[in-house]
Amino acid sequence: MGLAAAGSRFASPGELSGALGDVGYLADHEVASAAFLALRLNRPLFCEGEPGTGKTALAQSLAKVLDCPLIRLQCYEGIDASTALYDWDFPRQLMHLRSIEAAGVVNGEHLDSNDVESALYSERFLLARPILRSLQTTPSVLLIDEIDRADDEFEAFLLQVLADYTISIPELGEISASEPPVVVLTSNRTREVHDALKRRCLYLWLDHPDAVRQVEILRNALPEVAERLTREVAAAVTALRGADLIKPPGTAEALDWAQALHVIGSTRLDLNSATETMGAALKYREDAELALKTLREWLFSEVAPGYE
Repeated sequence: MGLAAAGSRFASPGELSGALGDVGYLADHEVASAAFLALRLNRPLFCEGEPGTGKTALAQSLAKVLDCPLIRLQCYEGIDASTALYDWDFPRQLMHLRSIEAAGVVNGEHLDSNDVESALYSERFLLARPILRSLQTTPSVLLIDEIDRADDEFEAFLLQVLADYTISIPELGEISASEPPVVVLTSNRTREVHDALKRRCLYLWLDHPDAVRQVEILRNALPEVAERLTREVAAAVTALRGADLIKPPGTAEALDWAQALHVIGSTRLDLNSATETMGAALKYREDAELALKTLREWLFSEVAPGYE
């Protein structure tokens, strides 16, 4: 089934939201609407927000909902087109060339250089990288993760690919997608991505969930965790996100923290259990002291009784 047909299974954002919920992703109306339109309009979805707000998880969940492969391109400083598109398997080409030469010597045959080159630069020796794989795989979801880490030149390259979902390989010719993949780009906003790329996409800003939404996410993912502990972890991570931390805990850290507390036998959050499991929620040593101060204030304020 093609992606257009798969996307048409959902008559509304609400139906898509329900399907995402079935695979463990709780999407609010704004997120579900943006994903729904991306499917229906065959437009890339540009997801921007702080780390840990569920951008990558949305792409992973869409692949599950659509029952198709997730193909991930992780961006980094210095990434180039060959990393994203294709490369040639030089060791296998060399082995093949030696085999041809050996066969020619044994049989006394004259090797035609054009035939040899054609054999070496065929799909047999082509190493498809994420973007090429996504064009060759129908249906598929292409996740271009952390595009803000790449440079301007790579953005321009992406813009060209997303214009017609076609790439040119000099030795083989043009390769086009029979049906474009669903494309999800994510950015942690470490720098501004150019407007030209954003204009090609539908835009979605993802923020950290509030305490109530965080409770729903934790309950859905970790039903074995005590209900009171779930509520207190949700309230605590919400408080920590309001502190001046280098890396506030995202949803992934909230899940890890709740699971760690459950594993050590805690049924509620206190300073001792928080200190013992802080490594699940925080990733910088500098954040620990401020986080404990924030939690101490939270635990002895009127906030905690509100989550009884």
